[in-house]
Amino acid sequence: MQKRRLGKGGLEVSALGFGCMGLNYLYGQPNERSESISLIRAAVDRGVTLFDTAEAYGPFTNEELLGDALAPVRGQVVIATKFGFDIDPKTGERRGGLNSRPEHIKAVAEAALKRLRTDVIDLFYQHRVDPAVPIEDVAGAVKELIAAGKVKHFGLSEPGVETIHRAHAVQPVTAVQSEYSLWYRGPEAEVLPALEKLGIGFVPFSPLGAGFLTGKIDTNTTFSNVPRFAADAREANMALVDLVKAVAARKKATPAQIALAWLLAQRPWIVPIPGTKKLNRLEENLGAVGIELTADDLKEIGAALAKIKLQGDRLPDAALSMTGR
Repeated sequence: MQKRRLGKGGLEVSALGFGCMGLNYLYGQPNERSESISLIRAAVDRGVTLFDTAEAYGPFTNEELLGDALAPVRGQVVIATKFGFDIDPKTGERRGGLNSRPEHIKAVAEAALKRLRTDVIDLFYQHRVDPAVPIEDVAGAVKELIAAGKVKHFGLSEPGVETIHRAHAVQPVTAVQSEYSLWYRGPEAEVLPALEKLGIGFVPFSPLGAGFLTGKIDTNTTFSNVPRFAADAREANMALVDLVKAVAARKKATPAQIALAWLLAQRPWIVPIPGTKKLNRLEENLGAVGIELTADDLKEIGAALAKIKLQGDRLPDAALSMTGR
């Protein structure tokens, strides 16, 4: 497994990480707990070192699952988790909205350490920017946790560029996590240039477009209220899937592998975190690391992308309003 560095603080991780949310939260029927533990350990055996979770996934149950799965190999892996939603750290009650008050951040960290069965959180992200709390206060709280030895690195999820700069001035940001893929390229305009200038790593979630870029979804697949998955948008967006399939056929790869290889080729400090519940899909995803897209390949893909008019927002309005702040 190839390695990549996130940020300037020496955090080295596998070129592909593992997004753990879908194992037992949000995406369909969860695996049996024993199956998920086996899959996480299989990822470790195949060289994956970055595992991503959050208190909000469950809440709490995803962190607990990951903690149990990684306990025997804790020294070999990097665990990333997140704070920022208004969830009671003791009861799990979702009180609605966001909460990044410093005292809440510290309470979340203490509870997460127990659930993850560890004495330090390797990478602690603010899950969404809280407009009620100055980002300097958030960065300061994490800085104190780092000084106390309870956190190693600070991250931000779905922030705007101004927030990144302000946070980084208080406590160096190691990684920013946002959606990024062939299907959603929003970070290219402002976020990626800012990260390059500051020396911050980038961790794209939904690198396969919630499964769309795998080619396994068609116009008959049903979805919830996500605009880009509405029937008319999905039909229009199939042109992108056709493009990825064509490149995959030429490179003797799968569409998912091409989508991930394209991300890896964008910057040497990008580490996608695809998730899966199946061993064969894990192995398929990891195969992307060995696929080289040449400069000509990337130019061809870029030219074809420019001709495709993608339709539909990536999230419902309420969720979208919490991004880019």
